[in-house]
Amino acid sequence: MEAAAVAALEDRLDGRFEAAVEAILHAPGRVLVSGVGKSGIIGRKLTATLTSTGTPASFLHPTEALHGDLGIVRSGDLAILLSKSGESDELRGLLEYFGRVGVRTIAMTGRTDSTLGRHAHIVLDCAVAEEACPHDLAPTCSTTATLAMGDALAVALLLARGFGREDFARLHPGGALGRRLLLRVRDVMVTQGIPLLPPTATMRACVVLLAERRGTVAVVDGAGLLLGVVTSGDLTRLMERKEHFFAIPVSHVMTTDPRTTDADQLAAAAVGVMERAGVMALPVVDADRRVIGMLHLHDALRAGAV
Repeated sequence: MEAAAVAALEDRLDGRFEAAVEAILHAPGRVLVSGVGKSGIIGRKLTATLTSTGTPASFLHPTEALHGDLGIVRSGDLAILLSKSGESDELRGLLEYFGRVGVRTIAMTGRTDSTLGRHAHIVLDCAVAEEACPHDLAPTCSTTATLAMGDALAVALLLARGFGREDFARLHPGGALGRRLLLRVRDVMVTQGIPLLPPTATMRACVVLLAERRGTVAVVDGAGLLLGVVTSGDLTRLMERKEHFFAIPVSHVMTTDPRTTDADQLAAAAVGVMERAGVMALPVVDADRRVIGMLHLHDALRAGAV
């Protein structure tokens, strides 16, 4: 029933939704979100989502607002008021005050013909046919539908602002999410003692490097440009085919189209490449395909790339 309630919102994403996005986008002040009871809980979540995606917002408890907290309201602010019935006494008091000080209002309500719906500048219809509660009383479908409408607003604003990964990471610096979005390949790649060999080197020299330098060797030309890689897996397959292989040139064994990464790529994206390809390391190359480092899966994992 909740899934059906959310799906039914799609047909209501009309000009009113676009007007709400534009109003929030161009509001000179901050966004004030308010609601009572379960609507208030959904309002707090909407406030948090807006704030973390580039739209400054504050939750204003309607009861506390009418007892002194209206001091935070400024004429350039915009208010989003949530109410299933649209008849909450506390919200009516807020509506009256907002009208006096020139605060524009967006209503998210289940009754567009309610007091809130009639007096708000923009109304988003969050009505549901019935609640999932067997008595059609406890807010279930209605809160889920309002939550989805609020998320739609937040994401539309995120896109309109051009709010990207770096912006998101800037607002979430303290957790694993911030590390994932900020950590670049250059932060964790190996740059000293990179295992490099010319194409004329033999597998005898390569075996030593594979053992000492964690299982991946880059084969480069005289200018340091990447020609291929030899991995421990390549060595294993070679040993299965040939008993005497030490004298074989690495150019006969290397993979000539290896996966690579660049220093500015997100470390999490590079880890995804390694996981999909089933490899433990990637050569890091510059714009000319010159090898400037080696990224190892375990180093990226230890640094919190995923």
